[in-house]
Amino acid sequence: MEAVILAGGRGVRLRPYTTRLPKPLVPIGEDHAILEIVLHQLAYQGFSKVTLAIGHFGHLIRSFVGDGRRWGLDVVYINEFQPLGTLGPVVGARDTLPENFLVMNGDVLTDIDTRSLLRAHVANAAPLTVATYRRQVKVDLGVIEADQGSIVDFIEKPTYDYRVSMGVYAVSREALARYGLGEALGFDRFILDLIRAGRNPSEFVHEGYWLDIGRPDDYDRANEEFGRMRSSLLKGA
Repeated sequence: MEAVILAGGRGVRLRPYTTRLPKPLVPIGEDHAILEIVLHQLAYQGFSKVTLAIGHFGHLIRSFVGDGRRWGLDVVYINEFQPLGTLGPVVGARDTLPENFLVMNGDVLTDIDTRSLLRAHVANAAPLTVATYRRQVKVDLGVIEADQGSIVDFIEKPTYDYRVSMGVYAVSREALARYGLGEALGFDRFILDLIRAGRNPSEFVHEGYWLDIGRPDDYDRANEEFGRMRSSLLKGA
């Protein structure tokens, strides 16, 4: 099993923490970088090779990860010299990847079973399988529904449930064949292209722990929760 980790972003939303470090190397719980946790998880779940897509502060990631042998992984690198979106770097590496592989963001803290995700993807013969998580969004204001100038409904401080993408995917290489090398490709375009072509992606529902460390509030929460979640996030460590 092989995985691609997207670690080339600038981490603008997480400043000032990312002023001197790439987001995947920001420490969690003082002892581990986010990327270190991800690599440990992949090795524990049986992945043997990881392709790291790097860009901003990529030399620091190379220095920290090296060839991956301390996790029992074979780590190779692709350099993103200009922003290519979520899947643009994956297109650039597709000829070196197996028919089905994992793709995940390098700033995701989760206890998802990526091995089961990839197996479900293969079993469903899907072009893309998206790991999803239930997220509640509370609106702290009264929400008005109007129709042609008339108010037809009012809900006081509602809570809405959504299934959101976790930033963890299983991808079939052939689904990327239509895109050119060096072409920017966002996840939004990729998934909508598949839907329009009648090749609907599959969903893999995760009910465990997930946190996208995109903002300072998320980072603070990750550090607060890491002690409680450590055994689940670092199985076998």
